[in-house]
Amino acid sequence: MSVARRAPAGPRAAADPVLPERAHTPVGVVDVDLARPYEFRPPAGPGPIRPTAPVLALVRLHGRPLGLVGAAGGSPEDLWRSVADTARRRFSLSRDPSPARASAPASPSISVIVATHDRPGMLRACLESLLRVEYRNFEVIVVDNAPGDDAAERLVRGTYGGRVRYVREPVAGLARAHNRGLAAARGEIAAFTDDDTLVDPGWLAALAEGFAQDPRVGCVTGLIVPAELETPAQAALERHGGFAKGYTPRVWSLHHPPRDPLFPFTTGRFGSGTNMAFRIATLRALGGFDPATGTGTPARGGDDLLAFFRVLATGQALAYRPQALVWHRHRRTQDALRAQAFGYGAGLGAYLTGALVNEPRMLPALLRRLPRGIRYALVQARGKAEAATNTARSRELSRLELCGLLYGPVGYLRSRRRNRSSRP
Repeated sequence: MSVARRAPAGPRAAADPVLPERAHTPVGVVDVDLARPYEFRPPAGPGPIRPTAPVLALVRLHGRPLGLVGAAGGSPEDLWRSVADTARRRFSLSRDPSPARASAPASPSISVIVATHDRPGMLRACLESLLRVEYRNFEVIVVDNAPGDDAAERLVRGTYGGRVRYVREPVAGLARAHNRGLAAARGEIAAFTDDDTLVDPGWLAALAEGFAQDPRVGCVTGLIVPAELETPAQAALERHGGFAKGYTPRVWSLHHPPRDPLFPFTTGRFGSGTNMAFRIATLRALGGFDPATGTGTPARGGDDLLAFFRVLATGQALAYRPQALVWHRHRRTQDALRAQAFGYGAGLGAYLTGALVNEPRMLPALLRRLPRGIRYALVQARGKAEAATNTARSRELSRLELCGLLYGPVGYLRSRRRNRSSRP
């Protein structure tokens, strides 16, 4: 949702009438595959279910995500026909093509790292979805970050036993939590998600495929869609752009740069920290995540963006795989949404500052791009002019992002100073 994270690619929920500006009616989020007629599944759940209107459907074809489609009114059968008809028109599907022939899947060992902080209910749902993942060679590590009690530890040790490992990071900060998980990881790949997500059964297989296609890929990110739209705040975030990065696979590298004149500094276009994976050797060679960044620090965020940037700066590639799918449970209250918007802007400012601190050789490239970059950030933070997204609430979120962007460098420097003063 930050100015760097919002991307124009791919169909959006905002175009659908099920998310009007002052919607207070909960919208059911469902999973639909056009190859399985009249079947609805819950996000990351075994299903099937019979939803009531209105719904927002992630539409797939033979497992491949195509986009989000809304429908309202009628029986579940009517809803399915409405979703399918809209999808075929929107995505230009004259007929359902045959499924692509699958190649032999790569199966490197993967360490899944889930950072959590005092949300045992959400953590339980996230872990349940992880244990349904269709992948044969992975481990799950929960990192309890500066917990206020032992609820997460009791949950992991008591409910999941040997299936999930528990470690504690006493110092607050998402980057520190991720580094603690990275130190404990035994796999070849480190995959990161948060306790407020539900992961798709094919998540790890799609991430592994992203690495297998090119040995130069050091990082793979994936699609993030809403898991629920039950409150006005959740609907507002989705109208504002959510975490959408599109439905087309992409690869970025310095060796074959895109036409974007701000590349590689617009790393928010590449993905988000709630759905990212790295070759462990690559991430450890970089020293892990910068502990002056991340939620829980004065910087408020930017740990993921900085890691993406540093992978690219080493000459490696970053791949985006929409089939590597997680469902995100958006903030439920307006106050939490406002804080999140400010934090995303702050994270972007912190990331840009951290990029210069960690990769000073990139300073000339940044200075050449800075004037256009400032104009780009200001335009994006003011929100788009289209009627679907240019709402009063979206404009408020954009203003908060801009305020956060201006604060970000200050927050990053404060965080570094705090880290230095806390060292023995």
